[in-house]
Parts: sequence; C-alpha cells; structure tokens
Amino acid sequence: MMAVEFTGATSPLMEEAARKIKVTKTAKSRLAEVDFNNLVFGKKYADHMLVADFDGKEWKNAEILPFQHLSVSPSNAAWHYGQAIFEGIKAYNDQEGNPMIFRPYDNYARFNKSAERMGMPDVPEWLFIGGMAMLIDLDRKWVPSNEGCSLYLRPFMIAVDEFIGVRPSDTYKFVIINSPSGPYFNKPIHLLVQDKYIRAFPGGVGYAKAAGNYGGAMYPTMQARKQGYDQILWVDGQDHKWLQECGTMNVFVIIGNRALTPDLTNGTILAGVTRTSVMAVLEEMGFEVEERPVSIDEVVAAHQNGTLREVFGTGTAASVAYVEQLDYKDHKISLDTTKYEVGAEVISRLDAIRTGKVPDDKGWNYKI
Repeated sequence: MMAVEFTGATSPLMEEAARKIKVTKTAKSRLAEVDFNNLVFGKKYADHMLVADFDGKEWKNAEILPFQHLSVSPSNAAWHYGQAIFEGIKAYNDQEGNPMIFRPYDNYARFNKSAERMGMPDVPEWLFIGGMAMLIDLDRKWVPSNEGCSLYLRPFMIAVDEFIGVRPSDTYKFVIINSPSGPYFNKPIHLLVQDKYIRAFPGGVGYAKAAGNYGGAMYPTMQARKQGYDQILWVDGQDHKWLQECGTMNVFVIIGNRALTPDLTNGTILAGVTRTSVMAVLEEMGFEVEERPVSIDEVVAAHQNGTLREVFGTGTAASVAYVEQLDYKDHKISLDTTKYEVGAEVISRLDAIRTGKVPDDKGWNYKI
C-alpha cells in the first residue's frame, strides 16, 4: 500500500475534498472474488473505505484507505449508550458506464438531522459528499451494471470516547463503506400489522436514522418471522391503528386513483429519500398523492370494497417492495402482485432516471 495524491477531482467540491483527504490505494483489488451475476445484499465490500475523526472541535485525519477492520476500545461510548447513526445511498452506472450517486444531498441533510437529534456533530459537505465522490471514483469498477443492482453506500458515525459515564461523547468517527448489492427483497413480502410492540413515539427518535431504532425492532421482527412474515407494518403507540413504517421502509397504499402514505408530522417516521422520489413519480403518473395519517381500518375497508389496488414499501435498500399479504388481527389481505401496474411503472421510471436512460430533469443524480 502507498499513499497517493488524488487526481480525479472534477468539481470545486471534490478539489476541496482532495486537498483534505489522504488516499492510500490497496495493493491488490478483491474485485475478481465477486460474482456480479449473483450479488447478495450487504455481503461483499469494495476495495476502499473512507474514515475521519472528530476531536471535539474539528474533523481531521480524513483518509481513503483499503477496506479493513476498525480498532476501538471496549469502553467505546457507542457500544454502551447507542450514539450511532447511518445512511443508505446508492450509486448506479449511466448508459456510458459512468457512476452517478442518487440524491446524495438529501441523505446528507438527513444524516446531519439525525446527528443533531443524537447530540453528535455535523459532518461537513466536503467530507460527506466530496469524500463519497472520491471513494466511488476510486472504486468505480465495483459499481454493478446488472439490472436491479447497485453500489450500496453506507456512511455512518459512532461515538468513540473511551468513557462509560452517561453523557454525549466528545469524539467521533465517520466512515463510508461500499457494497455491490443485488435486490434487498427478491420476492413479494408478507407483512404483519404489529399492535403490541411499538417502533416510535412522538418526541422520540423515529425520524432519525439511529441504530437504536433498528435494534429495538429486532425481537418483534424475529417473532413475526417465526410466524412466516417477512416484516412488520408498524402502527402508532396510542391508538394502535395509524400506519408508520413498513419494516425498514416507508409504506404506500394505492386506493383507486389515490396514493396514500403516512405523513411526517409526529416525527415518528423516517423522511425517506426513495419515499419523496416515489411521491414525485406518482404525481407525474396522474395519481393524487395524499401525505396524511393513514389508518389500518381504511386499508381493510378498501380491501373489502374492492378499491385497494396495491401496497408497497419504499426505501434505499429495497427500492420498491411489493406486499403480497397483509395480516391485521382477523383480516387477511391477499394481493396479486403479478398485476401490480402502479408499482411496476414506479420502478421502471425510477430506474430510468437512476441509470441515465432518460434525462434527469429533476437534478437527482450526482455525476462522478
């Protein structure tokens, strides 16, 4: 391994990042070890990663280096008190084989919103966006061109104080790793409407992409899977009927010519980047998009009167995941996903934008 000067800067932001981020290339790529025709989500990692340290005042020691383990103390504050946040972002190749990141500035804004809620420092643009662009440029051969595949980017930040007193950490580590990945779900999913365990309450951290949100969902999800379900459709903690999130995704319900999705007012739902993209696409398709409280009773009634057309989840990892069955108490809602025209058109239009098949008139793609 040897440190090199980064020479791929293509914008003022990347030039600023290149001045501050040291690059150490791997001596031997692991690219040949990956079967790009059989990618499993989250199993393989690209040659390089980005790391940086916050010393209590500023970000420093920013470096792109070969993918490797991190060394931290057993007294690391993140292990004990949960100061850990992350994002999920995807990069795709355009029609000429050049990588593009899909809506990274939306994830950047959400990352710093999560950081604020968890008492953590902001990450500057040159490090998050510029550093990510440099990393992808270096690992551009890892971006899959196979249909339905992408380079999944996982920026995350953890507390690193070696102190087990209960207080916000003074020091932090920011990391970005890359994973060439296939679909998160390779088949339609079955959902259990969970009205015993609660994911988030108003005033909590449901809107933040904090690690603890996912940790708290592990046991209920494990119990649901024992019953044959793939994920949980979470509802609110007071009335136990207002839809929140669908496993790790936002949820959409198509009733007639209306597309319903729970609103973000109570701060219990993640403001999904794919969610906002799907809303825009649905509006272009002529649907009346209603961002408002959605009750499970409304979904059940629509199924009973024949107006419920489709239910699907949306998220960076899953993109658009069809719901084949939705169970709530004695109600079993079965849907024929082979007839999902709305979800199929949404996927088609999003993929066309993300891979440069059509002009990006929304400015969603960040070209490397």
